[in-house]
Amino acid sequence: MTGPGERALLRLTAMDPAAAFARALALLDQGGGVLALRVAGLAAKELGRLDEGIAFLHRALEAAGDADDAYSAAQVRMNLVGLLTARGDVPGALAHAHGAEIVLQGPDADRLAANKACALARAGRLDEAREVAAQALPRLREGHDPAVLNGLLTNLGLALAFRGDFEGAETALAEAAAVGEAAGLRHQTAMSKGNLAFAVSRRGDVPRALRLFAEAEPHLTGERLAQCRFDQAETLIMAGLPGEARPILIAALDAATVNGYGCDIADGFLLLAHAELSDGNPERCTDAAERARAMFAEQERPGWMLLAEHVLLRARWASGERSAVLLRSAEATAERLEGGGWADAADEARIVAARVALALGRPAGHLLSPVGCPRGSASAQIAAWHAVALERAARADHGGAVDAVRAGLQVTEDHAEALGALDLRARAMGFATELSELGLGLARSAPELLAVEERRRAIARPARVRPPRDSERAAALTTLRALSVEHTAGMARGDVPPALSEDMANLEAVVRARTRRRPSGASPPRSPGTTEIAAALGDRALIEVVSIGSELHAVTVAGGRVRRHHLGTCGDAVRETGLIRFAVRRLAADDDPEALSALTGAARRLDRQLLDPLRRDLGDRELVIAPTGALHSLPWAVLPSLAGRPFTVVPSADAWLHAREPGRTDGHVVLVAGPGLHHAEHEVAALRRLHPRAIVLDGPDARAEPVRDALDGALIAHIAAHGEFREGNPLFSRMRLADGPLIVHDLDELTVPPGMIVLSACDIGRAGEGDAVLGMAGALLALGTTTVIASVTPVRDAATPEFMSAFHTAVAGGHAPAHALAAVPRTPGVAGFLCLGAG
Repeated sequence: MTGPGERALLRLTAMDPAAAFARALALLDQGGGVLALRVAGLAAKELGRLDEGIAFLHRALEAAGDADDAYSAAQVRMNLVGLLTARGDVPGALAHAHGAEIVLQGPDADRLAANKACALARAGRLDEAREVAAQALPRLREGHDPAVLNGLLTNLGLALAFRGDFEGAETALAEAAAVGEAAGLRHQTAMSKGNLAFAVSRRGDVPRALRLFAEAEPHLTGERLAQCRFDQAETLIMAGLPGEARPILIAALDAATVNGYGCDIADGFLLLAHAELSDGNPERCTDAAERARAMFAEQERPGWMLLAEHVLLRARWASGERSAVLLRSAEATAERLEGGGWADAADEARIVAARVALALGRPAGHLLSPVGCPRGSASAQIAAWHAVALERAARADHGGAVDAVRAGLQVTEDHAEALGALDLRARAMGFATELSELGLGLARSAPELLAVEERRRAIARPARVRPPRDSERAAALTTLRALSVEHTAGMARGDVPPALSEDMANLEAVVRARTRRRPSGASPPRSPGTTEIAAALGDRALIEVVSIGSELHAVTVAGGRVRRHHLGTCGDAVRETGLIRFAVRRLAADDDPEALSALTGAARRLDRQLLDPLRRDLGDRELVIAPTGALHSLPWAVLPSLAGRPFTVVPSADAWLHAREPGRTDGHVVLVAGPGLHHAEHEVAALRRLHPRAIVLDGPDARAEPVRDALDGALIAHIAAHGEFREGNPLFSRMRLADGPLIVHDLDELTVPPGMIVLSACDIGRAGEGDAVLGMAGALLALGTTTVIASVTPVRDAATPEFMSAFHTAVAGGHAPAHALAAVPRTPGVAGFLCLGAG
């Protein structure tokens, strides 16, 4: 049996593995025996030295045998269960467990149960793992060994999470963390928090999971650290960020390989397969999944082999296979997964089977009926409702198909509501792309089409965001700003040190990570009805452009009438938009007759495609335009039908309604002139005559943080500066100021965003992530700014002062921004400026 002194030394391995290892080595130098060898083995494992730890335990087993001490030998076997499981020798671990359980008694028997539960879970024998843990749990709760109680609760929580019982998993893992914290078991507490993050992420609460991972990781080493990073990667995959998950996975796989963590290596390849599949690479997914399956077979982990078969099945579907062979494989895999306790994966396999059956023109209802109420991750639930909708549509059950689409979109909404970061919300909508396209295709009337499209856009884009302040994130932004100045200077010299670029990328990663950990501050999405929209429009007209497959449609709301129109192909509109943008870019630099001719021709063709079919309904009304896809980057004012006509561009009808909600009628005016822009000070000086009491920040005073602080609570703001839209990373779009850039992420710090802001800069009105409309202008609208004036193309510096002076003069004279912008004569150099928001 284990005495108090021995328990204290063993407990030290859970509190401070490095100190425990040093103490064990000192005891061995003094002639220490079995106990010192056990502590050395356990501590070495926690420090990432698995083979060394196993060697210590084998020495301990020999020493116990030499002393003819069967009980001490059983205690060593108990410890070997955990280390052999980590190495991937699950059969050996379970054999040692069997040898020990016929000897150990009392608390030691319960300690063995904790290790055995882990081995069973890693073998995929989830029900057995849960049963072993549940039997020992009441006794451990009454005992006095918090380290073992923590370990048992952790293993129980993981088994429950794997089975899809996320509520039970969270309860067990939260208790494990509380037990470890109360006992001062820093290392084990961190491990429990990391596993709690895993369970929380599977339930869909990505911000909380990322916060828990960040709390846990600094206190983990060895295998535990590798496992934590694997779980972080899975969270990113589930959040729609496989590209960011891949390097984390590869680094964790390298660490697990170096340290000999066989179980984790196999698990890591399975996760890598999921990442590749999520990133649209079924071939690379297959390679990783086959490696995982081979390793699971070698480790005699048949339950996990089933999960490898599951992802291989999904890869075959993703690669385009639609065969009777795949149908039979999917059905058989679903049955095996169900029998192995992997209920969520079984449902996903049935969904693949149903989709294959439908593609082959066969009935699929019998495949979907066992799925029942969809469960599992948000993406799995959405896929389930999509399959149900397809099956009902195939049976000509239109109402049932529409209901299934609504249910799937509701799952997407619920998932997005937990997300505070705009980029995560945009990716969340990506899970429902196929489902929403089906819903759009099922719409039989203009109001139905508008309702589905509005709901889709509301999920991707919150109406209001109110994130909490974060001092560490703010510090990272400040450092990033300083490095950006060095980077810009280096670019001018043609000499940018690689370390500088790496430091900037690392800081951007810090900003993204801390942003994603924040709880959601967004208002719940809603889909306004056509009656509400029509009433708000009054004499205006709404054009909402909708992409359905390769075709463009529009819904117009004008004079109380709601109508649907076909606008031709998306490809034609994208091509003409590209030609227009190219021509405007050339004309911003120089008067080019060929570019002007190209612009005129493309604008006329696109006008005929997008606006001619709507002319009867629109008349000469002021317009509210909600584009889609590439049309968000179109400089709409170049279209002949919109010349001199008031219009505003919005992410959605709902976004326009929110922007029009009554706001402040008083507040200060802010005028900012950035560096290196010849016209900026002249532009601001002209505006100062209109606003003599304005806060003016120019020269060295035009620094990012003072500018950001001045924007808070402003009624009108105007910033003239160099702008840069970050393609592929729109939330790092920026305007150059005296001490570095003002970045989109800086705007999150605003308590009360400006009522109207004019961004007099190139490209800063552009947006990314499709209809999520991410970028500086889009972020300001999401924060609550009423109207943004910004350009979606480069502008000609010399043309902007006069243009902006005329615009502000009209606004000061009482004209609404959309009317003021329409009244100002345009040249190609300022063609990209749009009124965004309320108008």
